[in-house]
Amino acid sequence: MPLNPVHDEHQVIVERKIKEPERYRVLLHNDDYTSMDFVVSVLQNIFHKSIEQATTIMLAVHRRGTGQCGIYTKELAEAKVGQVKNAARQAGFPLRCTMEKVC
Repeated sequence: MPLNPVHDEHQVIVERKIKEPERYRVLLHNDDYTSMDFVVSVLQNIFHKSIEQATTIMLAVHRRGTGQCGIYTKELAEAKVGQVKNAARQAGFPLRCTMEKVC
């Protein structure tokens, strides 16, 4: 008669905890040179925001100094920051985009 797997003294049960990936918030920062239209465009094209969402975030950047574009895994956040920096450079704007770890 086979041994019950739960009671088999030779069976090793490995329990692994799956850790959620760390998340990062991507932020745009206000400056005196980047146009509001460009910021809205970046939010629509890079962060896939609707015109309404993009406008709301752009106004937060303008009024509060920063606006959150989204929360992503580290690799995706780094990619988004790089895309914003490249787009801003090509358009001749000093738009600053950063990421910070979500606690």
